[in-house]
Order: sequence, then C-alpha cells, then structure tokens
Amino acid sequence: MVEAALVISAVIGRWEDFAIILLLLLVNAVVGFWQERQAGNAIAMLKKRLALEARVLRDGRWQTIAARDLVPGDIVRVRYGDVVPADIKLVEGDFLSADESALTGGESMPVEKHVSDIAYSGSTVKQGGEMTALVVATGGEKTFFGRTARLAGGEAATVSHFRKAVVRIGDYLIVLAVALVTVVFIVSIIRQESLLETLQFALVLVVAAIPAAMPAVLSITMAVGATALARKEAIVSRLVAIEEMAGGVDVLCTDKTGTITENRLTLADVVPFEGFGKDDVLLAALLASREEDRDPPIDVAIIESEEAQDLKERLSAFTVTGFKPFDAVIKRTEATVRGGDGREFSVAKGAPQVILALAGERKDLRERVDRLSETFAKKGYRMLGVARSDAPPTPGYTPASSASTTRPPATTPRQPSKRRRIWGLDVKMVTGDHTAIAREVAREVGLRTEITTADAFVKESDPKAAEIVEEAAGFAEVFPEHKYRIVSLLQSRGGHIVGMTGDGVNDAPPALKKADVGIAVAGATDAAKSAAAIVLTKPGLSVIIDAIKESRMIFQRMSHYVTYRIAETIRVLFFITLSILIFGFFPITALMIVLLALLNDIPIMTIAWDNVLYSRSPERWKMREILTLSTIIGFVGVVSSFTLLAIAQGPFNLPPLDVIRSLVFLKLAVAGHLTVFVARTRGPFWSVRPAPPVLLGAVIVTQTVATLITVYGFIITPIGWPLAVFIWVYALVWALVITDPIKVYAYRLIDRGSIPFVR
Repeated sequence: MVEAALVISAVIGRWEDFAIILLLLLVNAVVGFWQERQAGNAIAMLKKRLALEARVLRDGRWQTIAARDLVPGDIVRVRYGDVVPADIKLVEGDFLSADESALTGGESMPVEKHVSDIAYSGSTVKQGGEMTALVVATGGEKTFFGRTARLAGGEAATVSHFRKAVVRIGDYLIVLAVALVTVVFIVSIIRQESLLETLQFALVLVVAAIPAAMPAVLSITMAVGATALARKEAIVSRLVAIEEMAGGVDVLCTDKTGTITENRLTLADVVPFEGFGKDDVLLAALLASREEDRDPPIDVAIIESEEAQDLKERLSAFTVTGFKPFDAVIKRTEATVRGGDGREFSVAKGAPQVILALAGERKDLRERVDRLSETFAKKGYRMLGVARSDAPPTPGYTPASSASTTRPPATTPRQPSKRRRIWGLDVKMVTGDHTAIAREVAREVGLRTEITTADAFVKESDPKAAEIVEEAAGFAEVFPEHKYRIVSLLQSRGGHIVGMTGDGVNDAPPALKKADVGIAVAGATDAAKSAAAIVLTKPGLSVIIDAIKESRMIFQRMSHYVTYRIAETIRVLFFITLSILIFGFFPITALMIVLLALLNDIPIMTIAWDNVLYSRSPERWKMREILTLSTIIGFVGVVSSFTLLAIAQGPFNLPPLDVIRSLVFLKLAVAGHLTVFVARTRGPFWSVRPAPPVLLGAVIVTQTVATLITVYGFIITPIGWPLAVFIWVYALVWALVITDPIKVYAYRLIDRGSIPFVR
C-alpha cells in the first residue's frame, strides 16, 4: 500500500509527499534489517550455547569438544542418550540402536547397529552400550542428514497460542482501518473530490492505522527475552517456547532429577554383605566404573566419593581387561579384571534386582534387599547393587553390598509445605523413582507429598484418568509412555498449557515433544536437548521460575503494545473519519499521516526493553478487557482532538486551515507517545518507571523532531513556539491528568466486575 501511495504521489505531482513516503519506506527497511539482525544475533548466540558436543580421542586422552570441530578420522565414543555428532563407522563395542526417524521421516523403530555399520549424524542412540567409532563425514551436506535436509526442505514453523492471539488482534485492526477508510473514500467520491488525491489519502491512512510494526515488535521482544533468559541459565532453542510460556503455562510436570534435585549423585552409605568389607565393595564398584566417560552419574558419584580417594593406590594393582558399559535394557555395568597375582575375576554394579538375578534368587537375600530398599527410600536414597565373581567368563556372582546414592536438592527457594501452586503453576512431580523417595524429596523442598503411582490412572477411561491426573500432586514409578499420557490428559482437560521437564533419552521423544513447552534440565542427554524447546544449564526450579517471570514480562510488554496500538488506531481513525463526515474537511494531510507513522513506529519498538511488572499467576489474553480499555483511551483522545479544533477556531481564531492542520499534527504526535505511558501501567502512569535510556530516550528524540518540524515549518506550515508549547501542555494535561485517572478507574471497575462482558 505504501508503494502504491508513492506512485500516486508522483503521478499527481506531490513531490514533498513522494519524498517523505520514500523516506518512510527506507526507514522501515533499515529498521526491519536492524530488528532481524538483533533477532539473528540472539539466535546465533543461543545456538552456540546449545552446540552439540562429542567425546573424542585426541592427544592420547578422551576429551569433550564441540561436534562442529570434529574432522574425518577422529575417534569418538557414543552411548545411549547421545545424538550422533557426525557420520561415523562403528569400530569397537557390542551394539547400539539408533533412532533415524528424524533423518528419514519414516519408521520410528530404532535401527540396530554393529561393528562396521554406519551411524548417521543427527540420529539418537536409544539402546545398547557404549561404542567407539571413526568419523567418516562431518558438517553441511557431506553427511547423510545434511543431504536429506537439503532434499526435504525446511521444517514448517510452529505458531504458538500467543502469536495466534496477536495476529487476531492485528487482523481486527486491519479490518477496522479498512472499513473506516472505505467510508472516507466513498464520501469523498460522492463529494466529487479528486479521485487520485482521495486514493492517496486513503492508502496512507490505512498504512498509518494498521499495526505494521507488530511483527517487528514481537520479534525484537522475543529476541530480547531469549537473551535475558540465556543470562539466567535457560537457553531457548525455539522462540515459540517463550511465547507459550508467556501465553500461560499453568501446569508444570517436572522430573525430579535436574529440577527438584540436582542432576548429580553423591554416595550416601554402603552396607556390605557377609564376607565383604566396605573397602571391598567400593573397590569392586570402582572397577565397574570408567572414569574417562564421566557417565552415567553413578560412576561419577563413586569415583569422586571421599571413600574412593583412599583406595586409589590399591586400585592401581588391578587391570581391567574387559568392560561392558551401562545399558538401559540390562541396567548394569560389568568389568573383567586381572589382579596383581594374575588371577581374573568379574565385578558388576547396577539395579539391585538385576544384581540379585545375576547371583541367583535367594529368598533371605531378597527380603534383606527389600528391607534396605524401603529404609533407603524413606531417606530419599536410591539403592545400587554390587557383586563379584571369581570365575569368569561365565561368572557365578556373589552380592557384595547395597550402596545408596542421593541427589542433593537443587538450589530452589523453599515453599511452604504442601503448597499446591508455585507462581501460579500447578507443579506435579513425575518421576521413575520409588514412591517413598518421591515423597521424601517433595517433603524436603516443600511440595505436596500426596504422590501415587501410575497405576492410579493407567487403566481408567480418559475422562476419569484426566480428573485423577489433574488433582494429583505427582506420580512415581512411571515409564515414558505414562509421562506422555499425563501430558496428553492435562492438555485435554480444561485446556491446560503444559510444561514438561526431562533429562534422559526416554523422556525426549514422547513427553517433551507432546508438551506445549518441553524443558531439558541441566545435564540432560543430547536426545532430551534436541527434543526440548528450552534447555536449562543450571539445576533447580528457580531457573524455570526465572523463565516464567521473563516470559510473563514479555506478555506484559506485548499487552501494553496491543492496548496502545488499538487506542491509537481508534484515536486517529475515528477523529479523521468523523472530521471528514461531519465537518467536511481533512484535519491533516496525507503527508502528515506518513510522518506520524514514521515517528510512531521507531520508538514503539523499544518497548521490548521496557520495565514492567510480571504477574504471579499465569497470563491469559483478556480481549474484552483490552478492547474496553483501548476504546476508552482512544475515544478520550478523539474528544481531546475535537476540543483542540474548537479552541483553534474559537479562542485562538486561527483562520488558515494549514496552520490548524499543523497544530493537529503536533497534537496527534505528542499525544500518541504519551498514550504509550498511559497504556503501559495498570495503575497511575508513575507506578512503574519506564526504561530511561531506551523507551524514554526514543520518545524524547522523536517528539523533539516532530516539534522542530512543526515550529519551523519543514515541509508543513510552521506554527511557532508559543503554539507548540501550548500543544505540549495541552497534550500532557489530557494524557496524564485526564486520561490516566479514567484508565485507573476503568481498571477498578473491571476488577470489581462492575463492567459486564457479554458474549
């Protein structure tokens, strides 16, 4: 439309209009480039922080580097939960299963890989132990995934609930603008005014009235928010997640690990069985761990325990000749060891029931392990079994002990005991741990302790199951399919917007992707990170609360912008339309409308940095409230504009129409930006200080320019300083003394329910 107005200006010889409209186009292009660059820089920074890492053998030692730094010929290790960092040829190990559905778009069943097979970059290791591999292709279109992505094209963008609401508001304003401008155009034609001049005026009026800056404001606000979240240890992999958080996540299904507790283990206690001492147990556990992997966390807990440090000298006398890393299916690690005397033996550590099965089921031992398990669980401990066999390679294992490990509670502000909601979120613990462990941890951090197992809802119909899930404080002993159903049931009941946290490969594909906002916790596997929309780099609910706060501030900024934009559209459109229909004259020219649009759009983008108050409860778009407030503010502005016209033609007796138009132009420009300060608070305009160097500075600069243009008559008729000062005083009084108290009173009526909203 702007381009059409530019052409019409040239056709009818309005070269001043032509120059200003051309300037508007250039400024919009520069601003658009700048905001895209800002958003692009933010995304690039986030991608760098989320870069995939790989364990590679260089300089004779295993080290972790960014996957992008791999080169063909590197030796790497991959294990369950990893995203394969490059196209690799497996050269050592038993097997692994890789999910290649992201590459092929087809069958999601894992593909089993053995020595000499190729595992493709971007696939996720689902099962199997650890394998060593040779990098054969890296980066870009050289890998199988790169070639597939090039052929398949880009992924379709996801549109959030938040963005849909903003787009609907924009559509409403466009329809309103087009309808009123159409009326103006038809009336002007009936009055036999110039067709081209009327068309030019109508086009620029539509351009000025529609929310052309809305996409830019939204993009900049999201990019600024993402950068702020990154500083608070929450990395956004998809900006749509911020919009969903801002638009009202009201239920948070949180895995215990990495959120309520830290994603690390510490050794708590060792209970040796007959024939073994504590040192024997720790020695066997150390031999069944591999230090260079630093994974799984149980290995780290054992290796870094204080008790283990005293055994390092004794440990040097043993040589590990064979090692089978932890597998999520068999749930244990095994090692074949040669002692200083040349004799071989085997050690194993893993889930207690697995170790018992290795040793052969014994009723007395089973009962003792069950009692220990219950005792440990009440303390919030997890149990680990350790066994030894002196007859490899087909060992008959003897259980050596039950060791307990614990995850320290994450650094999170403790809430009052049994509190149902935190910051308006219904927090539900969803964990695979024993029920007693889950309840003890919930008690420690102040969450509700009415936690049950997944059996409470798995066999129920969806309506009944949804009711159970909604009321529960959390669930223990759950499997990945249970997590998926929990999220699905919550989304189906009452339109809940659900956040879900996870740390492991079993969480990633189903529940994290199903949730409106999937959150990978600190220390999560590559698979969880790739499935999540937000990746935390620090443990604790406090990080998620920071993300909630930031997203709600983003919501407030966008809500303020929408209120301002609707009010401004009503203020300008209805004033101009009524002036033309009732009084039969154009109160401002097309050139002035273009200047208004230019001066308004630049500073309003700085609302992305504005100071706002966040809500302590989930946000929702209250469209009736927003429309009511915007309409009130807008029509107060219409009244003030007509009052100014009456003063100009009455007491001031300004006969030249061009002077009146310049007067009206400056009033619309000054009052327009003052509307921003009225719309940005729920209370009085001074209740929240605006961001001084950004929003306030941008407004001062643009209004100084508008004042100088009007005073000295650059491309419009000059009015001089006395009238300009009067306009400033007049606009300030109407905005801050009249409009702002009306707004505050209207909010009070809405909060008390005195203004009814009827569908």
